[in-house]
Amino acid sequence: MARVVFMFDKSMRRFGMNGRSIISLISGGACAVPAIMSARTIGNWKERLITILVTPFISCSARLPVYAVLIGLAVPPKRILGILSLQGLTFGSMYLLGIVAALASGWAMKKWLHTREVSYLAIELPVYRAPHWKNVWMTLWEKVSAFVWGAGKIIFVISILLWGLASFGPSGALQHAETTAIQDASTLQLDTAQTNGMIAARKLEASYAGIAGKAIEPAIRPLGYDWKIGIALITSFAAREVFVGTMSTIYSIGSADDDVALRQKMKLAKFDDTGKPVYSLATALSLLVFYALAMQCMSTIAVVKKETGTWKWALLQFVFMSAMAYLGALLTYLIFS
Repeated sequence: MARVVFMFDKSMRRFGMNGRSIISLISGGACAVPAIMSARTIGNWKERLITILVTPFISCSARLPVYAVLIGLAVPPKRILGILSLQGLTFGSMYLLGIVAALASGWAMKKWLHTREVSYLAIELPVYRAPHWKNVWMTLWEKVSAFVWGAGKIIFVISILLWGLASFGPSGALQHAETTAIQDASTLQLDTAQTNGMIAARKLEASYAGIAGKAIEPAIRPLGYDWKIGIALITSFAAREVFVGTMSTIYSIGSADDDVALRQKMKLAKFDDTGKPVYSLATALSLLVFYALAMQCMSTIAVVKKETGTWKWALLQFVFMSAMAYLGALLTYLIFS
């Protein structure tokens, strides 16, 4: 890794970072949380801050379930020239989009942020040898403890808030939704699993999260989204992969792992007012771009606050990533609709 740092130093400086930043960006492909924490090794304040702010653009593993559902839903399983899969190209383009967004944002921040610190790279190129396992475990314990006790408190509070929004609603609303769902399930002669799925979907719709999803529908309708997608956007702030579980609940799918059944239900979804299909190619691609660029991860926001020592940069990061995601999704929808 030290040699990778040396090799990429000159290239990364063009985007306001240095060679050490490449470690954070590569690690961001797994999870942005440890990737951001690894930026501690960057001595220059400006380069460290830019690395922290752009790393979440790199597509992490939490985005993969969302990509899988949406690409399987809207992109046909065709091959270009009989070799390249159209679905595979779409999947790869999401990674490329994240990389381009990270580098472009870094370049812009390089012009915007100013510091008198001198940037230089001083690094030892170590010989290849076995690690000292005592040092490895001590470092691991230190990093995990810092995350659990530092960012963990923020994550815990936000988790309770999101759980409350999805579990509670106005007085009597959830009870009425459950009663209505049981009556409708009895009329349709649904089995126990299907009945439970309908009850969960109706209760989620009647919850504060459902109300919030309907409230933001006018803002997200230009992107091709309905209020059900609005609920998923709110709940997936806990973690991006929650999108799949939320949609499974909304469409009364018994298991969140049943992607085939979920895609079939989503294909049949229509807008309440126009009757047009919700999940057209334009909407699916718009959602892909939104999740590729948006800061839909409270853990990342918490660790950014901890690493920078202030809410200013965490909130600024959330705002500019959300704005980029909205504009990118809007442009995508307009192009393909």
